[in-house]
Amino acid sequence: MTRPPLPPFTEDSAREKIRLAEDGWNSRDPARVALAYTQGSRWRNRVEFPVGRAEIEDFLTRKWARELEYRLIKELWAFAGNRIAVRYAYEYRDDSGQWFRAYGNENWAFAADGLMAQRHASINEQPIREDERKFHWPLGRRPDDHPGLSDLGL
Repeated sequence: MTRPPLPPFTEDSAREKIRLAEDGWNSRDPARVALAYTQGSRWRNRVEFPVGRAEIEDFLTRKWARELEYRLIKELWAFAGNRIAVRYAYEYRDDSGQWFRAYGNENWAFAADGLMAQRHASINEQPIREDERKFHWPLGRRPDDHPGLSDLGL
């Protein structure tokens, strides 16, 4: 199985890869998202270190059970060869109704087949009021005409 676009990345193919990843995560479908990673993919996500698709799927299942109405935007930071660096922000609310915006950076390394072999994430978040939200599209894929992070001043 291959997962185009494949490395080595150009600016256009890196942007395409990022948008595909964003779309997958905005689906909030752990099984679908896990298929974008190698069988032995290694993650660093805050204090969790999932390895392999099964652990990634379990991690995402727990994440989206807590992070309700999750909406994510990713943006290219840098790329070279089989690596891409992104910055991102996402908004969600918890089960008490409190909204949050999380900010982060990810460093990705891809196998030749286009599956992600490594994901290193650094994330911080802050509570926000509902009227401070910036991500207002219906759940699912971000519309093409919705502003990106730079456009939103994030």
